[in-house]
Amino acid sequence: MPRPTVVVMPGDGIGRIVVPEALEVLAASGFEADFVEAEIGWSCWARDGDPLPPRTIEMLDRHRLGFLGAVTSKPPGAAEAELPAALQGRGLAYRSPLLTLRQRFGLEICLRPCAGVPGNPANFVRRGPDGAIDEPPIDIAVFRQNTEGLYAGVEWTDPPAEVRRALASHPSFAPFREIAGRDLAVAARIVTRGACFRIADAALRYASERGIGTVTLAEKPNVLRETSGLFEDAAREAASRWPGIALRSVNIDALLLDLVRRPEEHRIIVASNLFGDLLSDAVAGLTGGAGFACSANLGADAAIFEPAHGSAPRHAERSPSIVNPIAAILTGALLAERAGARAAASRVRRAVGAVVAAGKVRTYDMLGLPSREDVLARGASPTRRMTEAILKELG
Repeated sequence: MPRPTVVVMPGDGIGRIVVPEALEVLAASGFEADFVEAEIGWSCWARDGDPLPPRTIEMLDRHRLGFLGAVTSKPPGAAEAELPAALQGRGLAYRSPLLTLRQRFGLEICLRPCAGVPGNPANFVRRGPDGAIDEPPIDIAVFRQNTEGLYAGVEWTDPPAEVRRALASHPSFAPFREIAGRDLAVAARIVTRGACFRIADAALRYASERGIGTVTLAEKPNVLRETSGLFEDAAREAASRWPGIALRSVNIDALLLDLVRRPEEHRIIVASNLFGDLLSDAVAGLTGGAGFACSANLGADAAIFEPAHGSAPRHAERSPSIVNPIAAILTGALLAERAGARAAASRVRRAVGAVVAAGKVRTYDMLGLPSREDVLARGASPTRRMTEAILKELG
C-alpha cells in the first residue's frame, strides 16, 4: 500500500501528552507514515472563537486519515467567558469539533474494541459460589452509530414558535404546552434507515470476519417505539444478508445489567449514538478502564482514531505525567491496521500485553489509586516509564 499521511491533532489536555508517546511506539513497531500536525480544540476556541480551524479540515480533506488526542468541551457560559474580549457577545457558539468532523466526513461508524489484557489488576473480577475469585476473559466490540441520534445537534432552549407548533401537534406533548419557553429545552433524536442499516451491517461483517455467531442490538423499542423501532427494523434487514450470524435484540437497560454480571457472554454490540456511548464506557470499565479505551471513527473513505478517555485537563500540567498512555498506544494500533500495517498493529498489541502481564510497570489507574499527588510514591509508574517499557518490549 502507498505510504499514508496521518493528520495528527494532539488537541487539549492530556492529548498533548499521550499522542507523542503513541507515535513513538508506532514508529518502533515498524509502521511507516508521514505525520503532519494540525490544530483543534479548546485553545483554538479561546484564541479565535473556532475550535476546528479551516486549515485542519483542509488537511483531513486531503489525507483522510487522522489521529486525535482529545478535545475539551465546556458549557455555553464557560465557553463564552474564555473567548477574547473582542469576540464576546457576537453570538459565537461552541460545538464539539469531533461531532463536526464525524458529520463532515461521514464517520458514521464508531468502533470501540474492548479486550481485557491478562495481568491487568483493573480487569473485571467476580466472586464465585465457592468464594474463589473469577476473572473471565472479556473481548467485546461496541459499534456505535456516530452521526445521528441525540448527538445530531438538533436542539433548542426556548424553541421557536414553528417548532412549538409542530411539537403541539403530537398528543404526547400536551403536558408541556403551557411551559414558558425559557423553561423548556428540546432535543430531537434523529435516526435514518440508511444509517441504521450501515452500522448494523458493519457489526455483522465484523462478526463474520472473526467467526463470531451473534451480534447484540442494544436499543429500547418498548419505549422509544419509533426511533428504536426503525433501528431494529433496519438492523434485521441487514441481518438477512448475513445468514450465518444471529441478531439478538436486547433492551439497553437489560443489557447493561447483564454486562456487569456476565460480560464474557457478549462479543459484539451495536447501538445508536447515545446508547453506544454509554455502553462503550461501561465495557471499557470492565476491561481496564479509560486508560485502555481506544476507538475508531470510520467512514467510507476517511477515518479518525482517538483514545476514548477525554482531555482530563487537571492531569495535563503534572510533571512527571502520571496518565496511562496505553489507550493512545492501542489507538495507534487501530490506525496502523486501517492503513494496512497489520503486522505493526499486532506487534504493538503484543508488546502492551507483555508489559501488562509482567506487572512490573503499572500506572496509577491500574493500581486502583485516586489521582492524587502521591501516586508515584505509592508505587505507580509515570507515563514515560510505561511507554519505555513497551518500547523495550518492541526491541
